[in-house]
Parts: sequence; structure tokens; C-alpha cells
Amino acid sequence: MPDQLLLNATRGRPEGTRASRRLRRQGNVPAIIYGLDREPVSVSVAWSDLRLALNTDAGINALITLRIDGEEQLSIVKDLQRHPVRREVIHVDFLRVTTDQEIEVDVPLVLVGEALEVTRANGMVDQTMYSLAVSAKPADVPDEIEVDISGLSLGDSIKVASLTLPSGVVTSIDPEEAVATSLVTRSTREAMAAAEARAEEKSAEGELDSASDN
Repeated sequence: MPDQLLLNATRGRPEGTRASRRLRRQGNVPAIIYGLDREPVSVSVAWSDLRLALNTDAGINALITLRIDGEEQLSIVKDLQRHPVRREVIHVDFLRVTTDQEIEVDVPLVLVGEALEVTRANGMVDQTMYSLAVSAKPADVPDEIEVDISGLSLGDSIKVASLTLPSGVVTSIDPEEAVATSLVTRSTREAMAAAEARAEEKSAEGELDSASDN
């Protein structure tokens, strides 16, 4: 369940690239809050406070109460824009939500367990999906979804249909889409190819010896 946090926001920030840069130099992040059929509002939030809000177990899916001019509005972060090189947050989109309204968010997928059969066969488990889009009420959104790989055999895959979702959480992602697959590693393929080549070579030598004896 996401944490619910309080974050102060300042209304009436100046618009434009230069003004946004000035805000960021002052330790603030330009933002906007929208949704619930209300007018979008341009605000700014302190980066230090925003960073703390996003560093809970819920991560970007944390429930954040924005306090704007004394009014509190429940929200989630819908989009984080980052600088392409420095990766610092340069803009945030907040979406207004209510506790009884379903929202769609991406939840991290975390592999747990050990695929012993795959390991014994010198294979590897390749995670092909790292987050899952789900719909749920804000209080039902999980921090993460665990994917148990302990039952995997070489050549098997875990699909969306096999995931265990918490109560109140659904997904519209194709149930046949793979989350993780078990593969033969490159080194194992090379070793197998070398072994096959040696076996063929020995077989050929045996045929030659047999022919010479005749």
C-alpha cells in the first residue's frame, strides 16, 4: 500500500524556460496538478521534499497530499521529466485522485526465489518485463509485485497470467506476455556445440578406423 505524504506546493510560478531554470537553481521543481474535471494548476515544489516523498517503499506510486494555498489535494505523480544528461527532475505532473477512484499505474515486478533446475542446466533467467500496468484504488496499489521463479525449468517462461495480483488489483496486459524466461547461456551453447563437434569427430574417426580394418 502506498504511503500517504504531505507536500507543500506554491501556486503562481512564472512560466517559461528561463523562469523554470531559475526555480530549479533555487532548489524548486516546476510542476502541474490536474484531473477530476478541475482546472490544471501550475505550482512548484521543493526538490528536497519531493525527493523524500519519492524515496518511500511505494516509490513513484506514493499517495501525495499537495497543500496549495491551504487546500489539500490528494494526488499521485503521473509523470516525471528528467534532464536527458544529468537525469535531474526538471518537471512533475501530479494527478488528482480520490480514495474510491481506480487509477492506472505501473508497479515494479521483482523476481524472487532461485531457479535451481535452470542453474543446474547452466542456464539463466532473463527478466523481460520490469513493471506491470495495473488498475486499482489508490490504497490498494502494491509497492511491488513478486514473481516466483523457483519453479522454472530450462526453456520455460512465466507469463502475466501466472502472476498473483493482490485483491482489488487488475491488469489489462496480454496474459500471454512473458515476464521472465529461462535460457541457455551463450557459454553453455558454445560448450554444447563444442561437445557435439567432438562427438562427430570421434564418430568420423571410428568410421575411418573401421573402414581401414576392412
